Amino acid sequence: MLYLFRFLVLATLLNTGLAQAAVTLSHGFARFGQPAYPASFSHFDWVNPAAPKGGRVRLMALGTFDSLNPYILKGTSPIATGDFHQYGISELNAPLMVGHGNFDPSGDEAASAYGLVAESIQYADDLRWVVFNLRKQARFHDDRPITATDVEFSWRTLKKHGHPQYRNYLKNVARVDILAPLRVRFVFKQPATRQQILDLGELPVLPRHYWSRRDFTRTSFEPPLGSGPYRITEIKPGRSLRFERVANWWGKDLPVNVGKYNIDRIDVDFYRDRHVAFEAFKAGSFDIYIEHQAKNWASNYRFPALLRGDIVRAEIPHQIPAPTQALFINSRRAPFDNLKVRKALTLLFDFEWANRTLFNSAYLRTTSFFPNSPFAAHDIPRGTEWLLLNPWQDQLPAALFEQPFQVPVTEGRGVPRDNLGKALSLLQEAGWKTGRKGLKNSHGQPLRLEILLVNPRLERILQPYIQTLHRIGMQASLRTVDRAQFKHRLDSFDYDMTLLVLPQSLNPGHEQWLYFHSSQANMHGSKNYAGVQHPVVDAMLEAVMAAQTQNELESAMQALDRVLLWQHYIVPNWYISRHRIAYSKRLKFAQIPPYTLGLRAWWLDPAETP
Repeated sequence: MLYLFRFLVLATLLNTGLAQAAVTLSHGFARFGQPAYPASFSHFDWVNPAAPKGGRVRLMALGTFDSLNPYILKGTSPIATGDFHQYGISELNAPLMVGHGNFDPSGDEAASAYGLVAESIQYADDLRWVVFNLRKQARFHDDRPITATDVEFSWRTLKKHGHPQYRNYLKNVARVDILAPLRVRFVFKQPATRQQILDLGELPVLPRHYWSRRDFTRTSFEPPLGSGPYRITEIKPGRSLRFERVANWWGKDLPVNVGKYNIDRIDVDFYRDRHVAFEAFKAGSFDIYIEHQAKNWASNYRFPALLRGDIVRAEIPHQIPAPTQALFINSRRAPFDNLKVRKALTLLFDFEWANRTLFNSAYLRTTSFFPNSPFAAHDIPRGTEWLLLNPWQDQLPAALFEQPFQVPVTEGRGVPRDNLGKALSLLQEAGWKTGRKGLKNSHGQPLRLEILLVNPRLERILQPYIQTLHRIGMQASLRTVDRAQFKHRLDSFDYDMTLLVLPQSLNPGHEQWLYFHSSQANMHGSKNYAGVQHPVVDAMLEAVMAAQTQNELESAMQALDRVLLWQHYIVPNWYISRHRIAYSKRLKFAQIPPYTLGLRAWWLDPAETP
């Protein structure tokens, strides 16, 4: 039957002029090879398919929200706040496929997706087009069916009005054809990469009948019409949300969802201060606390509920690529557009002191844009990576090919005199002269640097760095602002340096383009925070997107990492390769998969629930 179906599809496409290659029909899609789970799979290996349903869980998110529209640049929606994306609840609409994006990331595969709204995917082997066959049972929460018209509307709306990230990953789509009520085809301007197909599978399907009566470009506190396992039933703007499980959800019995979304009601309170949130957790105000502060983890977990055994404290190793946490230097601005100035700034950060004194030696130094992953550059370029970089030798420093990149290392007792001397020499070469009143350029202007922060607790960590900058004659300062002002200044690139975290994944692709491509450097609201505009970076990003094998992907990412490191766009911070989590003993799980914390598959033990 499958071969007959392929023949009929080919015949149809020949009549439309689109058939120039063989056609594949599949339940899933992988960037390389085939998905790990066959079409007949019943559930993922790491979930408990018999997990009981029911109960109530209380959660926290750090920050606040001023909108429930997650698809536009304006405003801050809940999914953008700290840790919220890990909980398995959101204001997001169900996408065509899951496993690759934020809606429901894979736990045990690096680069595969399986149908959610789409029952299956068809594509030409030359990747000039792709068809998504929608499930007839897929419904919005008002029981209206999800159709190809909704998919076409979503593409058109997000491309025109959505956040720049949507416009970027949809830019290669030439048109969308509605072939039948439940069949929709995307035709590409240029043959797509397999990564672009995965990205397209992330497309959230918006309800056309809902948004056609509303202004999509505006922020709103009206709970949007969704299609996922939970709906928002109560909202206190900026303070709390209540999610309730959709008991008759159309997707509950699909293999990708079996064993997941087990809690009936989830209440989320939003905290602006992490210390206040932790005190609330100790007092029993919520059930899960994901710890991000090493000192707190080492010193403050002896409260009564934990000592009684009501709270479980666990460190869980994982294989998730660590985020890029760093002080990002805004290279759009003088004097930070000068490589020597940026390199000098990296020489003056004493990680070893901070780790020993402030973090109880809990962290590892970040030596890559992609720590804890196979994409980190090591030693010197070899093999495929060398072949990628070699044509660009005249635009790269010779040392890149001759020696490994190294971050400054200290003994943890202050920045050594040798590093101070090297930094001063670099600044003098860049035109900054030392005098009694500090560093000045030929016009007598002082060298100033302001580090923009949103978290006041970072001030104690960065104050020693500021003092070191003062020692060499720089007028450096910290500036902590509220979240709304921080977002506005980020969106308009109004900063010298700022501490940020870029999420990374085992399946890098389009997000790297958003982080580092020249086209994003001056796009309002983009994530190219360092203002990277470098032709070799652009070329390596092209190689990442075009990779046909895992080896090609790793080589291209290592080359990208190496070029970025040698341009000194960041002052690297630190990372950890374990989950640090405390949770109520009522919560249970089958296992923690290597690539996600998997909270969406946890459940409440009926024996422990009053």
